[in-house]
Amino acid sequence: MVDPLAEVVMLLQPAARFSKQVVGAGAWRARRSNAGEPFYCAVLEGSCRLRPEGGEDIVLHAGDFVLVPASHGFTMSSLDAPADVADAPPLALGDGSFRVGAAQGPTDLRIMAGHCRFGSPDAALLVSLLPRLLHVPGEPRLATLVRLLGDESREDRLAREVVLARLLEVLLIEALRCSAGTGVAPGLVRALSDARLAAAIRAIHARPAHGWTVDALAKQAALSRSAFFERFNRVMGMPPMEYLLAWRMALAKDLLRRENLGLAEVAHRVGYGSASTFSVAFARHLGCPPSQYARRYSSATTAEEASVIDAIEPSTDGGRAQA
Repeated sequence: MVDPLAEVVMLLQPAARFSKQVVGAGAWRARRSNAGEPFYCAVLEGSCRLRPEGGEDIVLHAGDFVLVPASHGFTMSSLDAPADVADAPPLALGDGSFRVGAAQGPTDLRIMAGHCRFGSPDAALLVSLLPRLLHVPGEPRLATLVRLLGDESREDRLAREVVLARLLEVLLIEALRCSAGTGVAPGLVRALSDARLAAAIRAIHARPAHGWTVDALAKQAALSRSAFFERFNRVMGMPPMEYLLAWRMALAKDLLRRENLGLAEVAHRVGYGSASTFSVAFARHLGCPPSQYARRYSSATTAEEASVIDAIEPSTDGGRAQA
């Protein structure tokens, strides 16, 4: 069976940047700004408070896990931190771990926190399908995965990067599926927890080249056309044909980057009858023809150079063209 959640995570191409252990004592507050990097945190002992930029406080206890797929800034603090406590960066202890709050004495908090990056140039699109913040209380499997990530990131072992990438994929999938049905914001996780909508989404992922219409997808979901359209738009956060187009374009860009295929073959695989109709749709969605996109990626020597291509050539219509 096709698993849309796993497909999205693997297409994101997560890669570890760093993971660290932080201990705390007394009253403290630390602020970070991370320019959209994914942030994750597992509380191993004690409790603390996290406030994402523009969001409400979240109290975290031992066993809790938090994932922010695109963290632009957040504040972490002790539960009893007064309003006037000074912000202070964590103090490096010399063994790869850090300390916040009182510099001496026993600690009352231990967390594992880290940042990763998404190698896919489609990261912004794919992240938009996920909740802005995931808080999974009391799930020890996630803390175990974070520990493994931390251990692997500190050692220079064979196949280290491959292991880190696979661990991150498992961590993200586990966090996302643990949060299904827990009142998360509109997006893919919430839609997949709805059995009717999940049937339609799985059909799209199983046969992206099929000539899907709203009527055909409504039949997959066993709903009337109007009920399906309203429900999909509300739960996913976008209309069904917009999601279909977004997924087709994500697949097309991946094929253009990774496979030595002609435009006609790429067009066929993502549901277009000819290279010309695919080229028009692609250019409308991305802002440049697919042949130009493929040439620029083939000349890019690093993932960072490649990611610049999408940054300077964003979708001209917000991904709302007809599929």
